[in-house]
Amino acid sequence: MKISRPTKKCYREYQDQMRKIADVKNALAVLQWDQETYLPAKGAGFRGQQMATLSELAHRIFTERKTGRLLDELAGREDLDEKEKRNIALTLEDYTKQKKYTAAFVRLLSQTTSDSFHAWVQARKENSFSVFEEHLRKLVDLKRRETDILGYSLHPYDALLNEFEKGCTVSMLDKTFDSVRGPLKNLLDRIVSKKQVDDSFLLQHFPRQAQWDFGLSLIRDLGFDTQAGRQDISEHPFTTSFNTRDVRITTRIEENDFGSMTWSCIHEAGHALYEQGLPESEYGLPAGEYASLGIHESQSRLWENSVGRSLAFWKFEYPRLLQYFPGQLGPVPVEQFYQGINKVEPSLIRTQSDELTYHFHVMIRYELEKSLIQGSLDVHDIPAYWNEHYKKYLGLTVPDDRSGCLQDVHWSHGSFGYFPTYSLGSFFAAQLFAAAGQAIPNLGKALGEGNLEPLHNWLRQRVYQYGRMFTSEELVQKASGEVLNVGYFMQYLLDKYQKIYQF
Repeated sequence: MKISRPTKKCYREYQDQMRKIADVKNALAVLQWDQETYLPAKGAGFRGQQMATLSELAHRIFTERKTGRLLDELAGREDLDEKEKRNIALTLEDYTKQKKYTAAFVRLLSQTTSDSFHAWVQARKENSFSVFEEHLRKLVDLKRRETDILGYSLHPYDALLNEFEKGCTVSMLDKTFDSVRGPLKNLLDRIVSKKQVDDSFLLQHFPRQAQWDFGLSLIRDLGFDTQAGRQDISEHPFTTSFNTRDVRITTRIEENDFGSMTWSCIHEAGHALYEQGLPESEYGLPAGEYASLGIHESQSRLWENSVGRSLAFWKFEYPRLLQYFPGQLGPVPVEQFYQGINKVEPSLIRTQSDELTYHFHVMIRYELEKSLIQGSLDVHDIPAYWNEHYKKYLGLTVPDDRSGCLQDVHWSHGSFGYFPTYSLGSFFAAQLFAAAGQAIPNLGKALGEGNLEPLHNWLRQRVYQYGRMFTSEELVQKASGEVLNVGYFMQYLLDKYQKIYQF
């Protein structure tokens, strides 16, 4: 007769196993971070091999019988608390999914992704999609295979979307984008009919070192703990976390465009604040992980836009900024600065676009990926598709691949299904910020005084502490009182741009 082990002992064994897996995954993450920041060019080959080995090892440990037996033994135990039950349920869900993959496929995907990243970097240097094309083709073929491994009901892209945003489908996104496409276009038409605001002061020469120094000061002001993280330079800004006490962010600097570095710093700091705020005691467990990419993006977009493009925030921060760039910005009043940083104008680069046209950038990528994974678009045809749709949606002629289909790092990471979470994140952010404004007396006044702690505390209580315990919809409903409502985002844009463009 089989004798059940004490639940506490069994759960501790589960924790130990999951933390061992997390250690391997985070060692892999360190190598990935180094690959995009400091890795010498000649180290690329061995780095791909090392990352593939660790990816395979993490998969093998997670899918071994020991993990499965632990989860089976703990599933359904009534003497677990609610958080422990949820950890087990989510881990069992992850385990079942990962068992679908072979170790060989995991290794191949990791190696192909590493090779693709280096090919993408070289393609950007040469300004030629053809340098990246065959590497991307191999990756797309693998991602198509992955949709069959994971399974789907209606559209193969659903399988990949679900990896970034649980429950997200093509059907849901089509409806969401259809609901905002017309209103966004109407608002854009109203804005372009008005006198354009001046942002020329942002395009002066801003020395690299001074920008870097200001960026570090800015992220500290936002609450980023530099004793539990660091900022570096990379080809494409990103955030990665090895644990709550070691969160890395990167930025890039363009000396003749002040906005490029500043808002990538704020955006990535928003991601980092979320990672630094997750429950440290739940390291390696679902309760210690972020809820979804949509929620992660809601945190970066909330700080980047709801806070970082607000007049209240800059009334406090502007005198500090002038200490770094008195010659360039001294003659510019803060109200003019505020208008300039919120200028609406169709542009080629997603990460430098305004809050309104940004979503046309996302929609183009969403439609492209959907067709690519379905097989109705060939990799070779990406540049032509990209250029055609930038003309259609934004009225722009794409001059070259670097400012066109090579601008994002995501495909070289194999991150198909990621882009829609940027728009979802913006919609979530507007709703969460509105809820925070209702809950925090005089939030605008606090921002204007540089007091960000009330907002930090609200986010810790309503978002950070729950980790992955809830889906995005559940978390947003719990925090704001209702499920996703894009009306908050549209009202936020209308309120802002009516004042700036005076209509």
